[in-house]
Amino acid sequence: MKNKILIIIPAYNEAKNIGPVLKDLKKEAQYADVLVVNDHSTDDTQTIVEENGVKCITNIFNMHYAWTIQTGIKYAQHNSYDYAIFMDADGQHLPSETAKLYETILNTKSDIVIGSRYLKKTGYKCPLFRRIGTKFFEIIVKLFTGKKIADPLSGFQCIDKRVIDFWAKPGNYPEYPDASLIIEMILRGYKITEIPVKMKNRENGASMHSGIWKPLKYMVTQFYTCIVTFVKYIGKRRIK
Repeated sequence: MKNKILIIIPAYNEAKNIGPVLKDLKKEAQYADVLVVNDHSTDDTQTIVEENGVKCITNIFNMHYAWTIQTGIKYAQHNSYDYAIFMDADGQHLPSETAKLYETILNTKSDIVIGSRYLKKTGYKCPLFRRIGTKFFEIIVKLFTGKKIADPLSGFQCIDKRVIDFWAKPGNYPEYPDASLIIEMILRGYKITEIPVKMKNRENGASMHSGIWKPLKYMVTQFYTCIVTFVKYIGKRRIK
């Protein structure tokens, strides 16, 4: 039986970016359905998505990244998808690389596959502060789990049905679904594989981690959450 795959794209005010992303997906990812979860954008994001003939769910208020992603996960669970792929609406994640994530999850029988910017040199220019943060959380993940994940902040991922079902439950998908969630899933016994992928830098608009205070707040909160997660699950490995 053919697997059902859903590509989930969270979008907030991405009218300048999302059109080309959707057009490329029609060429590069015909094996999958596409869902855009529009996080109550104030621009023409929803209109552009609908003009491209792509399924769009629009939040009734701004729910932010994690809850927007979980809306897509709940949709995937409700509609019995076997796999889901997360990718950004800003053009950084290349539609041509989605098949690599999907093929890897099949070939390795992994539960989660992460697309990494840092396993190989691909020309991606990462802002210094973000690269420092990524390296810091790489060390934290390795310290707490023994597993090296070079890009624990990557939102370019493929998950299987077991993870869809788990993350769809209330409380199982945190506000910052990055390093702390990776730590939890490893300690729960889920298999995570990381592969190199090509990415582009954002051309239009600002990242949700732009500025100084947002990244600083994120790092402090994520570090605290990593510690809490480690303490919660230490000694409880392979509990899935």
